[in-house]
Formats: sequence, structure tokens, C-alpha cells
Amino acid sequence: MKVSIIVPTYNERDNIPELLRRIDGAMRPHGWDYEVVIVDDNSPDGTAELARQLSGLYPVKVVERPGRLGLASAVVEGVKHADGDFVVVMDADLQHPPEVIPLIVEKLSRCDVVVASRYVEGGGVSGFPWYRRLMSRGAAVIAWLLLPESRKTSDPMSGFFGFKRRVIGDFDTVEPRGYKVLLDLLRRARQARVCDQPYVFVSREKGESKLGLRVVLAHIRHILKLAFFKL
Repeated sequence: MKVSIIVPTYNERDNIPELLRRIDGAMRPHGWDYEVVIVDDNSPDGTAELARQLSGLYPVKVVERPGRLGLASAVVEGVKHADGDFVVVMDADLQHPPEVIPLIVEKLSRCDVVVASRYVEGGGVSGFPWYRRLMSRGAAVIAWLLLPESRKTSDPMSGFFGFKRRVIGDFDTVEPRGYKVLLDLLRRARQARVCDQPYVFVSREKGESKLGLRVVLAHIRHILKLAFFKL
């Protein structure tokens, strides 16, 4: 079994060393074969260059793209370059704790998709203002109302999840729009067994957040398109 960890990046140079160190510290005690696939959207801060330098210390692949093409399409691109049977998707900003990855991988032994959830017992959100939480919960409620597949998880807007590659099918047909790809995957794996893994989402310490009202509205538009476009 090999685990591929897909990490989309844009201006995350300050977080990359700690991210890779913590991923390695979480994975190596289990003896798993793993790789980190960094998909960088032409970061002007040199994120891709630093990640490539660190590939001498850690099992890292770097995929560079010519511009800022979006998080969801970065995930799709990363999976195309990944070799793993199990795939984990996470952000580079350390808001998704790397120490949760082994818990996701272990749960994949009995589930097809594992969603790291803020909204189950043991999960939570730390250091975020009320309006950020409200936006996230509102988008989740809209997904639950319009997309039956999203009801398999308590956190359908999560950007931290794992899946067995074989249950998803052809990634070339996944529509890479916006900042979330989990909803697309849940629709494609309608018969999949989906499990939640609690975790605590924390505020970032370095770099700037990419989440804003425009991103939330893009999520909602994408949900509406998925709801009214049958695969």
C-alpha cells in the first residue's frame, strides 16, 4: 500500500518545511510507503523551489502550473501525478494537522472515503471568528439540502479527506472548479462507504488566508450546478 498526500499550494513557502517535517513524523512510525505531491500555482514566493530542495529529505514530487488555476483543479492534477492506492488531500497552511493523516489512512481500511470533520464529537474549530464559522456551516447546510450524497458526512465542505483511488474512477472527468472537490468525489462514488474522522481546524500562523466571501459564493454556485446537473 502506498499513500499519496496531495497538497495544493500558492505562496506557502513559510509553511512548507514544517508541513513536510510533521507529515514525515506522522507517517514514518507506521512504516507506510508515502509521497507528498505538491501542486504549486506559480507562487511568486518560491514555494515550488523550496519544496523541490526539500525533496532530498522527504519523498516529495513537485508539480508546477503556469498560473493560479484554483484549488480543486490542483487536486485533480495532483492525483494524476500520484502513485498511491490511498490518496489524502490537505491544505499546506497547517490548519489541517498532519498528525490526523494516519487516522484517516487507518480508517480507509474499512471505508472508501474518510472525511476529516470539524462537526463530529472530538472535532472543532479553534481561533476563528463567528462569521467564518457561519459561512462554513451555511455552505454545508446548502449542500445537505440540495445534494443527497453530501449527507453521508457531517462536513461536506471539508478540504481534508482521504479516499481509495479505485472507488473514484477516472479523474479526467472530474470537473475542477472552485476551491472544493469533495462534493464532486462524493457524487462519483455514490455507493462508497463514507466515514468521518474528527479533527480540530486551527487558524493559520503564517501566510494569508485564501478564503473570503467570493470563495464562499463560488462554493454555493458550484453546489447549485452539481444539484441541477445530473452525471
